[in-house]
Amino acid sequence: MAIALVTGAAQGIGKAVVRALHRDGLRVVASDRNAAGLRALAAEIGCTTVELDVRDTAAVDRAVRHVEERVGPIDVLVNVAGVLHVGGVLDTSDEDWQAVFDVNATGVFRLCRRVGAGMAERGGGAIVTVASNAAGVPRMSMAAYAASKAAAAHFTRCLGLELAGYGVRCNVVSPGSTDTPMQRGMWTSEADARATVLGRPEIFKNGIPLGRIASPGDVAEAVAFLVSERARHITMHDLYVDGGASL
Repeated sequence: MAIALVTGAAQGIGKAVVRALHRDGLRVVASDRNAAGLRALAAEIGCTTVELDVRDTAAVDRAVRHVEERVGPIDVLVNVAGVLHVGGVLDTSDEDWQAVFDVNATGVFRLCRRVGAGMAERGGGAIVTVASNAAGVPRMSMAAYAASKAAAAHFTRCLGLELAGYGVRCNVVSPGSTDTPMQRGMWTSEADARATVLGRPEIFKNGIPLGRIASPGDVAEAVAFLVSERARHITMHDLYVDGGASL
């Protein structure tokens, strides 16, 4: 049974990924800073959990070593842990910028470096980083978030080139607006939800051609495909799951 480590697993897209991989027969280790969320997920599906702050290199090393010793070698890594900062560039502090990059980009680097080494040594594996369509489409008041996700996405594809010779595939899934606590935290009313679908010309944001916001499960299905043998000849790909919003 393949072993998968999922970060940011306590809610939203991360939780949906855990459920999808568990359904597909993988032995899933769910990781997050949110201990209560992990306990609830473990009670729901019986997965193994490990508390992890991706901002801490030593914590990453300890968590991966714990999984390897207690569960087994990691065959699949899914980087979902992420944070959002909303604000104009001119109002963004050094601390704001660093905080976003430390999770969204450097956190991905820390996990991939540690887990990727074992995959390369064993001669196989699959890594998926959940980025954002904002990584490829400019967004008002989201520069730090968008830049961090662009860094994570391109890093993952570069890693895929380096690890291809070892049989390790590295891909990216880039969601658009998705019904998660992060997304809902940006809304103040139902009008905001409608505007997400219809678009907001005043801030140069397209709507969603398919006419709906994604569910976390929509994104998780893309991840589940990319880590499966059905995608065995796909690497260094960035799959947008945004209902056409990045047209």
